[in-house]
Amino acid sequence: MSADFEKYFQTVPPVLPAHIAIIMDGNGRWAQKRAMPRTAGHKAGIGSVRAVTEACARLGVQSLTLFAFSTENWQRPQKEVSVLMELFLRSLQKEVARLERNGIRLRIIGDRTQFSERLQVLMAEAEAKTAANDRLSLNIAASYGGRWDIVEAARRLAEEVAAGKLSPEAIDAERFHAHTALAELPEPDLFIRTGGEKRISNFLLWQLAYTELYFSDALWPDFREQDLALALEDYARRQRRFGRTSEQVEQVTRA
Repeated sequence: MSADFEKYFQTVPPVLPAHIAIIMDGNGRWAQKRAMPRTAGHKAGIGSVRAVTEACARLGVQSLTLFAFSTENWQRPQKEVSVLMELFLRSLQKEVARLERNGIRLRIIGDRTQFSERLQVLMAEAEAKTAANDRLSLNIAASYGGRWDIVEAARRLAEEVAAGKLSPEAIDAERFHAHTALAELPEPDLFIRTGGEKRISNFLLWQLAYTELYFSDALWPDFREQDLALALEDYARRQRRFGRTSEQVEQVTRA
C-alpha cells in the first residue's frame, strides 16, 4: 500500500463499502498500446489484483468480487483462452500462500464444469486452504455470467418445486437470492469498472440492483491504490436512498 494512500485513510475516515465488485477491464488495450500481445496485459493485471485485494483487506472492506472471465469470454481466440487458463492455474498455485498470510478467504464462482479437471481440483484446494480466513472474502468470478447465475437459481427452485419441497407461492426475492452465487454475502455497495467502458457486461445482474456505479478510465494493469481511493472518495459522497426520498434518508441518519 502506498504511503499517500495510507495517509489519506488515516486522516479522512471513509464511508467504506462492505462489498466492492470490480470488472477488471483494459488488459488487452494496455498491451496493445505497448505493441505487446494481449496476453501480456492479462499477466500485468495480476499486480493490480494483488494491490487492490490487499488494500481492501487493510481498509476493512468485507468482500471483494473480481470479474476474471465471463461465460462469453470462451468465444475469444483459442490461444488467448489457453494462456488465460494457464495464467489462472499458475496464479492459484502461487497466490494461495499469500492469501493465507493476509487472512483472505478465496471463493470462485461460476460454471466450473467448463474448466479442465486439473484446474477444478486446484480451485477446490485453494478454497479449502483459505476457508477459515475471515479478514476479507475474495470472490473470483470465472466462467461466470449474471444471466447464468439467475438461470441456475431458477433451475434450483424449479427442482425443489418439482420434488414437492417448495410451493410456487413460497418463492419470493429472498428465497431466490438464497440460490445465487453470492447468497452468503452482502450485496455489492460499490461497482467499479476500469478501462473507460460504461456497462456492466452481464456481471452480477441480480446483485447490482442498488449498487453505486463508478467508472474509471485507468486500464486495469495501471489501476492501483490511488485509483481505488478516488472510487472510495466518490462513493463516500453518494447518498444511498434505496427507493426512499432524501428527506427520509436524512431523518434516519439524524436518528
